[in-house]
Amino acid sequence: MTVPIVNASGCLDALTAPDVAAPLDAFVTKTITPEPREGSPPVRIAETEFGMLNSIGLQGPGLEGLLAQTLPALALQGLRVWVSVGGFSVGDYAGICERLEERADVELIELNLSCPNVEEAPESSAQIVAGCRARTTKPLYAKLSPATWDIGESAKAVVAAGADGLSLVNTMRGMALEPATLRPKLGRGSGGYSGPALKPIALACVSACARAVDVPIVGMGGVRTGLDALELVAAGASVVSLGTILFADPGAPTRVRRELQEEATRRGIADPRTVRGIANS
Repeated sequence: MTVPIVNASGCLDALTAPDVAAPLDAFVTKTITPEPREGSPPVRIAETEFGMLNSIGLQGPGLEGLLAQTLPALALQGLRVWVSVGGFSVGDYAGICERLEERADVELIELNLSCPNVEEAPESSAQIVAGCRARTTKPLYAKLSPATWDIGESAKAVVAAGADGLSLVNTMRGMALEPATLRPKLGRGSGGYSGPALKPIALACVSACARAVDVPIVGMGGVRTGLDALELVAAGASVVSLGTILFADPGAPTRVRRELQEEATRRGIADPRTVRGIANS
């Protein structure tokens, strides 16, 4: 046994890349909303010097498309499935959770509380979690933004409201300009920033939340190597999630898993899970 590795929501399509998804301990779907969404206008993705910007806009088939098509297809692949849920009101989130409650092919629900259209104050996030908790018995993980005013307090609020775990962290808002025109590269102007530059922020957020609450934490943000993964575990993560690296290196899940064990062995550690939270002591 070692530290579980999953994908970050929206960074992998298991239906078109089953070989990439197969080594994962669980597959996290793109964020699903009650109704289908076309998403943002192009351009949706732009590279930067230290990472990547995206403005996908929660494009997806909606809840009915997930239930009728996506979940059955994922089940045929034998994947453990975590569904990322989004919305624009407590009712949106809770309604989806209620429908997922009856699905045996859904192991866990991740609540995307970092959508730009959802207020990220602890009280608002807690209301969403509480609304969902009343509709499902499935494990609920709250995905928080690194831009939250005090992420430790946010963690306390969502856990008190019924969250069983946390996903840390989502992207940060960023912008890139075309040098020739000085206009935004993305169609919507700004978007979510991810990649290597996010790792120090992710480490700080995971550490703060691990000190604030005693629940499982999915750590993500700038993970490219096994050492990156081990550092997130040392900060308090119990699961490591791969995001932007999957665009450049589809073999990352297998490689990072191997490197993680190698980094632990090099330090005389048989099981990388035993270093969880050591950075906070």
